[in-house]
Formats: sequence, C-alpha cells, structure tokens
Amino acid sequence: MSGPPAPGPLEGYAARFDGLFSTPAQRRGFREYLAGLLLPRDRNKTLTCLAGTEPVVGAQHPAVQRLQFFLSESTWDHERVNSPRGELLLADPATAPHPGGVLVIHDSGDRKDGKATAHVGRQWLGRLGKTDNGIVTVTTFWADENFYYPLHAVP
Repeated sequence: MSGPPAPGPLEGYAARFDGLFSTPAQRRGFREYLAGLLLPRDRNKTLTCLAGTEPVVGAQHPAVQRLQFFLSESTWDHERVNSPRGELLLADPATAPHPGGVLVIHDSGDRKDGKATAHVGRQWLGRLGKTDNGIVTVTTFWADENFYYPLHAVP
C-alpha cells in the first residue's frame, strides 16, 4: 500500500480488500473513504466532510480531489467490494444471524428536487434503480421473529 495506513483497527479491515484494487492510489482512496465515513462528522455524505475540509471553500483541497477521483473516476468495482463486506459480517459472531435474531443494514434513497435539504445530491437511489438527485439514508436495526428495533434506540 502507498501512503499512510488507516487509523487503528480500520487498517486491518481495509487490508482485507487490498486485492480488489489494482493500484496503491485506489487502496489509499478506499482507506480515506472508510475513515471519512466512520469519523463523527455532521455531514459525512459530502466529499469535503469525508476529507475533513470546510464546505465549499475546501472543495479544491487535494484530499477532496483525491476522494472525488477515487469515487467517480477510478476503475474499481463496487460490487466486488460489497460482496466481501457481507461475508465478513456473516463470519463475525457479533454480527452473524443466530436464533436470537439478525442485524439488518438497510439503505434507501428518495428523489428530491432542489438542494435545500441537507445531503441532497446526485447519487445512486436503489428504489429508482438509477443515479438521480436525492438523499440516501442507512438504517441499522435488530430483528427477530417477533419484533425489530433501531440499534440507536433502547427497545
């Protein structure tokens, strides 16, 4: 890998995906993207926030430009990255389904006109099966045969 490793235990996780990227720059971009998604930031769906820069004025920052290139121009297959992610969740006893229930990760996207709502932008909207102007949310919850509840709330 070229460049600094991902912080803490994220490096071990990211290294599992190295074989899916053909260049050191792609492996670095993947690590920077993961770190940006996991850091506690208000707007983690914008490139400037993912890269840790100010909105608008930070758009030309090299870290933002690298991330932009990685996500939109670099030749890597998101499906080849998503498949092992699911396998890792199933292999870990903490997240694998068991008789007591299952962890559910659900993403949904809704089309939105304009840009007045936070996080609205051109992105993949699974419900529509295409890229369009909209907002995407990811929800995690626990489910068993009787009920389900969001993981960020106490049932």
